[in-house]
Amino acid sequence: MADDGRLVVATNRKARHEYEILDTWEAGLVLKGAEVKSLREGKVSFQDAFARLHGSEVWLHSLHISPYEQANRFAPDPLRARKLLLNRSEIRKLIGKVEEKGLTLVPLDIYFRRGRAKMTLALGRGRKLHDKRQKLKQQTLDREAARAMGGR
Repeated sequence: MADDGRLVVATNRKARHEYEILDTWEAGLVLKGAEVKSLREGKVSFQDAFARLHGSEVWLHSLHISPYEQANRFAPDPLRARKLLLNRSEIRKLIGKVEEKGLTLVPLDIYFRRGRAKMTLALGRGRKLHDKRQKLKQQTLDREAARAMGGR
């Protein structure tokens, strides 16, 4: 449980490595039936997950939520597209930014706040291989400098 009332279920660890994060938003998730219970158990995978604008709506694609074991046989497709709930003004801002070349919407984490499933959605620019290497090198240098100064 985080200090702001968030119960983080899963984090997309590759997102911050693969993308340079420019802006973030909090979005609600539209889920069906036992998907919420499966999410509470942490049975979610961000493998290749992304969000896309369809008209004036934002949809999340390729997020895998495993079927709940105790649910009936009519479980929804684990990889189905799920609608994200954002304010109209936020969607308008997104429309202009996503049109830009090289920018995409990436899910960062899924959490529960006051019993509601939420997601942190980020606007990111893909990193090249040399950018990733430079970032890792800088992190190593920072870590070594902190260690040399005797603290974190």
